Amino acid sequence: MSQSATETISQGETPSGAYRNYVLFILTLVYAFNFIDRQIIGILSPFIQADLGLSDAQLGWLKGFAFALLYTIVGIPIAWLADRYSRVNIVSVSLALWSGFTALSGVATNFFQLALARVGVGIGEAGGSPPSHSMLSDLFAPHERAKALGIYSLGIPFGIMAAYLAAAFFLQGGSADWRSVMIAVGIPGVLLALLVKFTVKETVRTSVGNGPAQMKFTTAVSTLLRIPTWWGMCLGISFGSFGNYAIGAWIIDFFVRIHTDMPVQTLLITFGIINGTAYALGVWLGGVIADKWGKKDKRGYAWLPTISMLIGVPCFVASLYVANPWITLALLTILLFTSGMYLGPCFAIAQTLAPVNARAMSTALFFFVLNIIALGGGPTFVGLASDYFTESMGSSEALRFSLMLLTVPYLLSILTFYWSSLKIRQDWANSEAKQKAM
Repeated sequence: MSQSATETISQGETPSGAYRNYVLFILTLVYAFNFIDRQIIGILSPFIQADLGLSDAQLGWLKGFAFALLYTIVGIPIAWLADRYSRVNIVSVSLALWSGFTALSGVATNFFQLALARVGVGIGEAGGSPPSHSMLSDLFAPHERAKALGIYSLGIPFGIMAAYLAAAFFLQGGSADWRSVMIAVGIPGVLLALLVKFTVKETVRTSVGNGPAQMKFTTAVSTLLRIPTWWGMCLGISFGSFGNYAIGAWIIDFFVRIHTDMPVQTLLITFGIINGTAYALGVWLGGVIADKWGKKDKRGYAWLPTISMLIGVPCFVASLYVANPWITLALLTILLFTSGMYLGPCFAIAQTLAPVNARAMSTALFFFVLNIIALGGGPTFVGLASDYFTESMGSSEALRFSLMLLTVPYLLSILTFYWSSLKIRQDWANSEAKQKAM
């Protein structure tokens, strides 16, 4: 994992603005492929269920814990490596791995084989965000970090948009095989991995003076867990994403069962556009507004997610019960716009409050909590709940009711973001004092 001098930006070299923006663009594109490969199974869910004869519970496991469990566990040792060795190598190898397993998903013939492929995707994706966040935090100053990480987070809506549009194109309205979609979205990621390897240089890690030694694993964990705002923002994004991941994994099934008159291809294209516009705009504005608000009052980093979720959650609840599918889509658009706003502020806090020699570990722990709760829990919970209520309610109403239960984690998200606003100024001041003392 080590790198030669020619592959590394030297200690005295200041990266140009153009190069910083190039790295930001490439890593955002990598993150987009992360979400293409993560989201595609939820989009193809009705077709996979019909082909393989899976239950809602089995689909829930595939969309949730089959992917998330090793994704979160492997992220910790990968972050340990990223704080010490070449982050460029880690990102490129990881991208090639998860893209390859996505393509292999297209040849699965039963639940077990598809589950193994999803585990492989999860292991690969564990090496994406921690080293990427660490590199971007070295390239961008603290007052630019929420904006930079907000732009990086655009990989989420753009990746989801690409997954929807690819599915619409290759499925041809439902006449083509879901397997061809898996293969088509997996192979390009392997090519992008080569571009990362040969065009991105390893960045010198930000330090003060000679810089502190890399923090031991146990020390890093105990240090981060003693920062109240770190925990508050982590739980806020986790509870909010519990709902968002569940919706992303099950919304196509919801429309297929509830709004039966809407053509599948129209639905896929519409969701692609919504994610690439409203969700993307929310993600970008979240980073920009948080940095501007944070210059005046650090509490803005927590207030923005609190206010945005208070607007979006009631729209989500209403979307489940309106009869017109286009009104449902409009209400979900508001939810996506507002929920996108918490990504930049949360990721910025995870980096800014962490010691400089534990930033990748901070992101890994952040994602460990986030993904065990949200990525693993959200889709799996809805699948299990839907299976449980199907006998008494029928498959359509059972899924609607299971999605409505997501209001509970959404309310917890609002409460924890607000609690963070009460702690953030003191924690920020403590972090700055420690950085100056190094």
